[in-house]
Amino acid sequence: MSDVAKVEALVKKYHALKSEIAKVIVGQDQVVSQILISIFSGGHALLIGVPGLAKTLMVNTISQTLGLDFKRIQFTPDLMPSDILGSEILDENRHFKFIKGPIFANIILADEINRTPPKTQAALLEAMQERSVTVAGHNYKLDLPYFVLATQNPIEQEGTYPLPEAQLDRFMFAINLDYPTFDEEVQVVKATTTDVQANVNSLFSAQEIIDIQHVIRRMPVADNVIEYAVKMVAKTRPYGATPSELVKTYIDWGAGPRASQNLILAAKTHAAIHGKFSPDIENVQAVAESILRHRIIKNYKAEAEGISEEQIIKSLF
Repeated sequence: MSDVAKVEALVKKYHALKSEIAKVIVGQDQVVSQILISIFSGGHALLIGVPGLAKTLMVNTISQTLGLDFKRIQFTPDLMPSDILGSEILDENRHFKFIKGPIFANIILADEINRTPPKTQAALLEAMQERSVTVAGHNYKLDLPYFVLATQNPIEQEGTYPLPEAQLDRFMFAINLDYPTFDEEVQVVKATTTDVQANVNSLFSAQEIIDIQHVIRRMPVADNVIEYAVKMVAKTRPYGATPSELVKTYIDWGAGPRASQNLILAAKTHAAIHGKFSPDIENVQAVAESILRHRIIKNYKAEAEGISEEQIIKSLF
């Protein structure tokens, strides 16, 4: 099967996938799209939203439709690295035996990642980056595809351990989850207060997703599109060569080279799911907000004047 045929097949399956997910998840179209782009690109995502917006249900539904193994880890202040990675125990024959932790799955929902101490956060982030876990000197490979969706509650910051910028940078997307509209909430209440449960079908396999990730990486990109993405990221740096007035006034630190890489990779995936065989500048702009949102650090002046990350990113187009 040629790459062109694979992209055409992906477009059909992507629409079928969205229909399956919509059986359970009402609305949140943009959020679902961004999570799927992140998975097909081989990245990870950070979901920022208040409690009760069906984040767990959404990830569980997506993992079912993709035919992947799903585990949820509830992060708490007393969680230790061994609680998520696994640990060695003595078996009945007095031999050490490794018991795998919940991190050994295809899709991990790291619920409220900012509630756990940095030691445990670092253990998860190492697994995200290396796709492997080292326990007691032994290295264990994680099954591919491997996708971490971490959630953060933006309201309560008391007793939390915010992720440092270098660790936030490891997430491809930061996705904001908003409240549903009135009509969507009516649909949610109708659907969830009856005894009827929607069944979703599995449309992909793990190997198919790995193949899609390789096809997306093989997609050609024009030089002007790469240059546009790199220039956009360079403009976010207030001490760089080409910052805009808005950036110079309101930004302390801009995005690093990982932002440029992720912009191109996500633009390729965005192009593929819309039936294009090469991304253009519009595809880069479509994914820019979620890729740059958590990589720019606003100063106190931006906070005081109510300037949002979205306004600053839009000014870079």
